[in-house]
Formats: sequence, C-alpha cells, structure tokens
Amino acid sequence: MGTSSVTAAQPNSEVRRSGVPGVLRLTLGDGTYSWQFIPVAGQTFTDAGSGGCVTRAPSVYAGPDLTTHPGDMLSLTASFTDGGANAAPWTYTITWGDGTSTSGTTASSAPPITAGHVYAAVGLDTVRATVTNNQGLSGSDAAVVQVITTGSAVFVGAGDIADCSLNGDSFTANLLDTIPGTVFVAGDNAYPDGSSTDYANCYAPTWGRQKARTRPIPGNHEYGTAGAAGYFGYFGAAAGDPSKGYYSYDLGDWHIIALNSNVAHAAGSLQEQWLRADLAASTKRCTLAYLHHPLFSSGSLADSSTRILWQDLYSAGAEIVVAGHEHNYQRFAPQTAKGVADPSSGIREFIVGTGGEGRFGV
Repeated sequence: MGTSSVTAAQPNSEVRRSGVPGVLRLTLGDGTYSWQFIPVAGQTFTDAGSGGCVTRAPSVYAGPDLTTHPGDMLSLTASFTDGGANAAPWTYTITWGDGTSTSGTTASSAPPITAGHVYAAVGLDTVRATVTNNQGLSGSDAAVVQVITTGSAVFVGAGDIADCSLNGDSFTANLLDTIPGTVFVAGDNAYPDGSSTDYANCYAPTWGRQKARTRPIPGNHEYGTAGAAGYFGYFGAAAGDPSKGYYSYDLGDWHIIALNSNVAHAAGSLQEQWLRADLAASTKRCTLAYLHHPLFSSGSLADSSTRILWQDLYSAGAEIVVAGHEHNYQRFAPQTAKGVADPSSGIREFIVGTGGEGRFGV
C-alpha cells in the first residue's frame, strides 16, 4: 500500500486534509460549478464552494461574402454566440472597409445583427463585425464585399414614327438594327390613328423588327382608335394594363417609368398617385421617365398638364424625362418643374419626335 505525506504546500494549493475517507460531489451548471467533499460517517471534515467556467470571447460570423453596386443599399446580417454566463449586453461595431463604421448594442444573441451601408465607389472592401461582451472580451469575423458596376445599359428609341405614306421610319429602323439595348417608342408610333392596320402595315415592317425588345408608350394618335386598341393589341403585355398604359421597370442601375399622358394625370388622379408610390418604392439610384407630351418645348406643343408628373419626378430626384409629340430633337438643361435652372438636382428633358414622321421646324 502506497503512502504519501505533505511536506510543503505547493503554489495555488487551497485546502489540504489527509486521513479522511469520502467522495467529491460536483454540480455542473450553466457556466458555473459547485463542489462538496462528503466524508464518511464519523468524520467531520468537509469542503464546499463554487466557481465559474472560463469566460471566452464571443464567436462571431460576419456572414457570406457579398456583391453590391455603387449607390445601392447593402444589407449585412451578422450572428454571434457567447458561452459566458451573464455576458449581456453586447456592443458591436461593423467597419465597412471604406473608412466608415456602424455601432450599436444588443441585449440578446438570438436575433442577428443587421446593418446597412451604401458604397460610393467600386472596389474590394473587407467588412469586419466585432462583438464585445460586458466583460470586455471581443470576437470578430470578416467578410469581403465586392462593389461593382452593372455596366451601362443602352436605352434607344424615338417617337412619332411610322407612316405608310413616308419612308423616314425605314431609315431610323435601320439604325436600330445596329444598336443593341432596350428600345423605347415615345408615342404616335403608327399613323394616322394607331389602328391595328396602321401597326400591321406601317410600323411592323420597320420598327416592328425590334418588337421583342421594345418598351412602348402611346401617343395621342394611338387614341385615334377607341381605347388605343390597336396599340395595346399589337404590343400586348409589354404595353401594360390597357386601362392604364403606364408601368415601370428597372434597367441596370436605373428605374424606368413609362407614363401615359393621354389619360388622366392631374394631381390626385390614379396615375399620379401610382407615380408617387412607384417612386417611393424604387431602390435604384437613378430614374428616367418617358411620356409622349413634353412639358417644355421651343416649338408650339408644350403641355403644361404634365407639370404635376414632373413635380413628382423632381421631388423624387429623377434625372431624365424623354418625350415626343414635337417632330424634332430638343435637349434642355436640368431644371425644375417650373422651368428654373437647377444644375445639381434638376431634370434634363429630351424631345425626340424624330422616328420618321414628317419633321416640324423649331
């Protein structure tokens, strides 16, 4: 039988007792533990106490690598766990890699940490999420964000286009054959009345070659046929709801709004209410709208009834409005809906009624 004797207390020794048989009972809790030495009957020595588990730093996951575009809102979702007892609350910092950061506090590790950021320029950035518990221990993780451009989108077209008695649309259609991108038509697309016959005989042989990539709007000549039935029948779903004729879509980094200036568009009209809601819902940095009737013109066909639509667009920060109706080309400097020059926030108007119908002087 082996024997041992205590000759000297070793460093960090807390309790020493010999000659007492017994067992050690450990109670293991959530981040804690307690102990009790229980002697056999007839012995009085005991030892009891409690301690805590080693406190570790939070474990953080910054999420997967992400891709975004300049000017778009990037959403980051980070999560973390912390095995320490009573470690709440936690502070966190998201450094975005472009010299900016976002900080906050959370009382629970259950919901993820969410934060948003807009990058101004293309590049490769490292995003780091750091979480610190109330004991000052921190954990972090990083994700890579690639900020890229989507590439330029081409938007090409004109208004006032096809007339079977003229051949101008044949020449402009030949141009479209050589230009990729999305084709727009700015109204008065098939003369004289936008009937199904006008579209079949005059428009289809020329500009109709681009029908599959065309996003149209109607002009006043389309409504020479009741309800613009020829127009909606020809373009189908691409023209939107026949009871409205206005719709929107995204093209690269731009939000594009196709308006119908031939139906009700006064303040409070269904179209004007829809426009305000559509602009509010857009997440794109840039906005272009097109409609048949121009608000401003150096000719004789300016239409002040469209001012309310312009005002909504201006208030939302739109950049470009394209119109037709005048059979010529005009370009205006950025301006407000009241015609006041505004180089920084104004809307630039283009009139491009040059699709092939007879030309107007200006």
